[in-house]
Amino acid sequence: MFSRPAKIKCGVAGVGSLGQHHARIYALLPGAELTGIYETSDARAAEICAKHHCRRFATLAELGAACDAISVVVPTDQHAEVALPLLAAGAHLLIEKPLCASLDEAERVLAAAQATKRIVQVGHIEHFNPVMAFLEKEIDEPRYITAERLAPYQPRGTEVGVVLDLMIHDIGIVLALVKSPIAKIDSVGITVLSKSEDIANARIQFQNGCVANLSASRMSTKKAREIRIFQGNAYLSLDFMNQAGHLVKKSDIIAYGLKMKIGLVKPGDLSAIPVREIPIEKGEPLALELAHFVESVAKAKQPKVGGALGKSALEVAIAITEQIRAAAKA
Repeated sequence: MFSRPAKIKCGVAGVGSLGQHHARIYALLPGAELTGIYETSDARAAEICAKHHCRRFATLAELGAACDAISVVVPTDQHAEVALPLLAAGAHLLIEKPLCASLDEAERVLAAAQATKRIVQVGHIEHFNPVMAFLEKEIDEPRYITAERLAPYQPRGTEVGVVLDLMIHDIGIVLALVKSPIAKIDSVGITVLSKSEDIANARIQFQNGCVANLSASRMSTKKAREIRIFQGNAYLSLDFMNQAGHLVKKSDIIAYGLKMKIGLVKPGDLSAIPVREIPIEKGEPLALELAHFVESVAKAKQPKVGGALGKSALEVAIAITEQIRAAAKA
């Protein structure tokens, strides 16, 4: 008689507005067991433990010793101080993006993970959005990319600027799709309500000639997470938030031209150009991300978004931030 594989014991450090969803998903994942949480708020800890029948641990060391895998979902400037004791206790970690608030802290965390032979996955959630899965299949030679990420203002997340808060999602996406070293970055940003930039734009030129234009704002009246990609054989427009999009292929344009030439369509009849709606199978990105993390721990394999990509995205985000702040002081 075969025995069932043991469930991965999971925990969450920080069960605030986002961390509560990590706890919810771990409690539901077939291969996981929500063992417990670490939370400084007594009221929030009591609420989550009652809802999911898990334990509140008094210290990070105790949580780390009791769990195989833990999500670190605290403010960015606390990532390193929370991650290091959890790694020392022997836990594998999923650290919400960005990896850390500074490169020095990121290097300390990754060095600790290497020393303890623990996995660190970074919570670049859009890499688990079904939209990204489609892009990874369709995009082979991007030449120009525009991305826009907008959100209404809220105090949560403002311990860092909008580049580390929002734009870093698109930085990670672009780095994964372009796969080329960066040649040049030009950035602008404006501070409105918080202590750091709330609106930012970055033009990133890659050594292979691709250019990415990224815009992020946390001063918007609406939410948006959109990307447009142009390459030699197609144009794609996708919406990460609604998991939808469309594409136009060069082969379809050629066919349209031939039809116009032989009189099957009237000149200028753009409605005859076939714009293909993209069939994207919708899914909850956070659930897909956490399932991948649990599987990576169970099978002792490197995750899709490991420390290397998380650090690379952080390096670019910090370079953009420093460029914006240097210009503001000039």
